[in-house]
This record gives sequence, structure tokens and C-alpha cells, in this order.
Amino acid sequence: MHYLTLNNGVKMPILGFGTYQIPPEETKQTVLDAIDVGYRLIDTAQSYLNEKEVGEAIAECGIPREELFITTKVWIENYAYDKCRASVLESMEKLGLDYIDLVLLHQPFSDYYGAYRALEDLYEEGLIRAIGVSNFYQDRLTDICLFGRKIIPAVNQVETNPFHAQYLAQANMEKNGVQMSAWAPFGGGMQGMFANETLVKIGEKNNKTPAQVILRWLIERSVVVLCKSTNKERMAENIDVFDFALDEEDMLEIMSLDKSESMFFDHTDPEMVEWFDEVVEVKKS
Repeated sequence: MHYLTLNNGVKMPILGFGTYQIPPEETKQTVLDAIDVGYRLIDTAQSYLNEKEVGEAIAECGIPREELFITTKVWIENYAYDKCRASVLESMEKLGLDYIDLVLLHQPFSDYYGAYRALEDLYEEGLIRAIGVSNFYQDRLTDICLFGRKIIPAVNQVETNPFHAQYLAQANMEKNGVQMSAWAPFGGGMQGMFANETLVKIGEKNNKTPAQVILRWLIERSVVVLCKSTNKERMAENIDVFDFALDEEDMLEIMSLDKSESMFFDHTDPEMVEWFDEVVEVKKS
């Protein structure tokens, strides 16, 4: 496994395993399988409702705690200082950990300033090794880097794939000293990504699958990337990307696929903000 160094000196695996939409009853075994094939970065979130099962896998995997890198994310309804602090302590309890490697604010809405101050204090208390944000667009990331913090976010986790490559966002993160992390590197398989002629051709050239090409493309860009599968053979295939490299022509061809728009949702769309508010209210009721 290769590692990147965050802005506070903490080393983070460049390739990790995501647990989004893995049902709780399947999570423990799936995470055990992922760790068994070599993943050391495991990403979960309060809103995934599977932190407890991720923790059970961590406890049973047989890998020393210091060799694992565990990320979770604070959901919107737990924003503001007191609620965020309490929710992180609850996440630690569910995970069965006495520290979490990385905690992110999941969405750029509501009182994320108060929530971020709670993360800063938990970091200074040694309960979190690194803090950051997720889905923060360039303006909001720059805002919190300049005005809202004592500690610059270590990571910003955003949708990144060949059809939504986020080159400008990455340049802004690098300017601010923030590590880019990619969710949905395969775009959920939408828009024929796995059958894309360019990705298939580059895969054949390197004796790799289109999925492996995508992961390698992100690694070449020094982006921490999260991938997910409940199939152990596919997990092993996804992590088998450290024995080849893409050349400049490959990288330029993949760059040409960028449509510069989300395949899922636009956080700057007022209707999408309203949808997130509705999700929070439904969960409360």
C-alpha cells in the first residue's frame, strides 16, 4: 500500500475501502474481507448506519490498530458545537475505538462552523488524528480555510471520476494545503463508464480493467481514492493497481472525458439544499 502525508504529518493510505450503502448485516464480513485482501483505510459515516459493524470487523480482523486508518463523517443533523462533539464520541463508542484517524463534516450545510470547532477541539484532545470536510466546493473550502478555523482541514472528500474529474477543485485544495479524496470513482457505473472506449483501450494497453485504470488515474494524481465492492475477488482486483503506471498520453486521453459536472447532485442547487433539509427532518421524525 502507498501512503500520502497529510498537512499535519499523518500518513493516509492512498487507496481505501468505502462502506456506503452496504447494509449493516453485511458490513462486518465485507470489511473483514476488505482488510484480508489488503485494505487498511476503511471509510464509514454516521449516515451509513454501519459504524457498529465496521467496529466489530476492526476488533476481529487481527490487524494491529495502528496499521488501520479509520474515517467517519458527521451528518448534518449533528452539526453545531455540542451536538457534533457528542456525535463523534458516540461514533467512537460504536466503532469501539479510543481514537479515530480522520473525521469529516459530511456536507457543507447548516452550522458547519460550530461543528468544525468541535472537531478542532477533539483533535487537540488527541481523540482524532486528522479532521476535514466532505463535498465542500471551492468557495466553501477556501472560506473555512481562511476564516473558520484554527486548523486547516486535512482532507476534502468529493465526487471524482473520469466524467467529473475535479481538476480545478484539486488545484484549489493544493493551494490551501488540503488533501483531495475521491468518492464514486466509478460514477456508480453510470453513463457506460466501464464500457467507455478510451478506458477500455487504455486497460487493454496495460493489461488492466477499466476500473483499475480509473483507480490508477486517481493515484497518479495523488488523490486518495475510495472504492467499494461486496465481492472479495473484485476487492482484490481493485487493490491490484500498484504494479503499473499510466503514461502522459493515457492521462491526457482520460482528461478529455471530463464533463465538469456531477453525476449525482449539485450542492450549489437550492433545490438540492432543500432536499438535504427534508432528509434531516424525515430522520428526526
